[in-house]
Amino acid sequence: MLRISDITYAVEGRPLFEGGASTTIPDGHKVGLVGRNGTGKTTLFRLIRNELSLEAGDISVPKGARIGGGVAQEVPASETSLLDTVLAADTERASLMAEAETATDPPTRIAEIQTRLADIDAWSAEARASSILKGGLGFDDHQHAMPCSAFSGGWRMRVALAAVLFAQPDLLLLDEPTNYLDLEGGAVWLEQYLVRYPHTVIIISHDRGLLNRSVGAILHLEDRQLTLYQGGYDTFAETRAARLAVAEAENKRIEARRAHLQSFVDRFRYKASKAVQAQSRLKMIERLKPITTPPQEAALRAFSFPPTPPEELSPPIIAIESAATGYDGAPVLSHLNLRIDQDDRIALLGKNGQGKSTLSKMLSSRLEVLSGRMTTASKLRIGYFAQHQMDELYPDETPIDHLRRLRPPGETPPAQLRSRLSGFGLNADQAETLVAKLSGGQKARLTLLIATIDAPHLLILDEPTNHLDMESREALVEALTAYSGAVVLVSHDMHLLSLVADRLWLVNKGRVTPYEQDLDAYRAELLAKDPAQKPVKPASAKPKRPPDRDKILALRAELRKCEARVEKLTEMREKLDAKLADPALYEPARQARLLSGRRNMPR
Repeated sequence: MLRISDITYAVEGRPLFEGGASTTIPDGHKVGLVGRNGTGKTTLFRLIRNELSLEAGDISVPKGARIGGGVAQEVPASETSLLDTVLAADTERASLMAEAETATDPPTRIAEIQTRLADIDAWSAEARASSILKGGLGFDDHQHAMPCSAFSGGWRMRVALAAVLFAQPDLLLLDEPTNYLDLEGGAVWLEQYLVRYPHTVIIISHDRGLLNRSVGAILHLEDRQLTLYQGGYDTFAETRAARLAVAEAENKRIEARRAHLQSFVDRFRYKASKAVQAQSRLKMIERLKPITTPPQEAALRAFSFPPTPPEELSPPIIAIESAATGYDGAPVLSHLNLRIDQDDRIALLGKNGQGKSTLSKMLSSRLEVLSGRMTTASKLRIGYFAQHQMDELYPDETPIDHLRRLRPPGETPPAQLRSRLSGFGLNADQAETLVAKLSGGQKARLTLLIATIDAPHLLILDEPTNHLDMESREALVEALTAYSGAVVLVSHDMHLLSLVADRLWLVNKGRVTPYEQDLDAYRAELLAKDPAQKPVKPASAKPKRPPDRDKILALRAELRKCEARVEKLTEMREKLDAKLADPALYEPARQARLLSGRRNMPR
């Protein structure tokens, strides 16, 4: 088992673990490691692997246990094939195979080598490696023999993950393995793979679905301490919320008791007949210490999207007719007939490389229409977020400098710029920190702020959650739910998609078509495509409890938002009906002007 005992560790004077941080994880258990960005999750992995030295305490694993994982970097862009790169990850097998080719004496050693090769199932290694590359991570058969240098960094990250999984260490440490996986190219497959994994797994992830379906416990890192909760993420969230509520109620009781005792002391401290009793109550006050609870930083995690402009655009805001788009004149997507209205919430489904990002770029006018036509509403403003935009930030400038580029000082007071940054969780210190020194999550927040600063009617988000912690993802869900414009979303986070999207488009084989079923049906389809991937039934089905009062209130609030949206759409329809009912609209001169304006609209 993995035993962590009273560890202490600090980085540049900032303690990450102290005061008896301890936990024990039995062999074969699957555990999700969660906590806010910057609390030390990746550092804990490095401590377990002995890459860093503890200041105090101890971390122990069984003697001879193999520790593997991390997947912090892609494999090098070498000429080694994908299959050989994965096979080389099992160093024991590679060493025994090399020795078996040259060993001639003594016969006992040759027998030992062959026995050990049989024990580790070495002869089926190529088939197992191919299964992980193809069935799990989306590499076609012909790609297995291709060199690593033929693939981009994101795909080489998949090769690195395949190598770690193939080696099957006794303690598997995975750090955000789904960041480079889509739903179709590994994320759903990985959930099932981890359930069947024969050894211990600790996984850092902000994917709520994976943490509900693939692990049996959650290790929470907070306030420099480690707390192990049994169950998946939803169970952890409920248990922790209940603990915090109990602690808050107890603190209120303690404060009331202290106030009562203090009032007695204030009244009788200087009265001789009551002095002894007053001193006794002072000692009682000293013993009544409030329960320490971790600081709640919801304000720093929130996203304050600007309100959608008051002007209402006539539907549709985007209409695409028989269009094709692609790169260098070669179409990636064709025969596109799509429509987006101002209240649409659309999720794009499909494997990596099928064209989800291509469609996003076309919708945002970052990619031209090769044929057909795309008509956009007049005055339409579009906000666009994609991962590559984080790399386009100026590393030697601060977040406040980036906003000054968009809002010169004469237009917007500096205090208002700082307020906008604060609304996206970037505090005063971070506003003046060079972008090169910001974390991935902080850069993502800045990029999201830049994408929404002009109050867009349509927001296109391409994998917005890769660098956000769990609390930030929940805050993004809340912000998108409250946002009244249209949303087009690409994400492998099924929890986010299920809460935000109400329409699904499937991007596949150069076409984009509506997907009429829900995400659960889509997930079932993905699992059904691989015979080895059958949904794992839970060990025991617990009866569902009736929703508590907070959940009922949340549902009522969501109902009010939906009713407000319906009311707004009804008003828009009535205005449109009134315009269509106007006889002047159908006069020949008016029709000529409308046709002329339509020809001049951007395509």
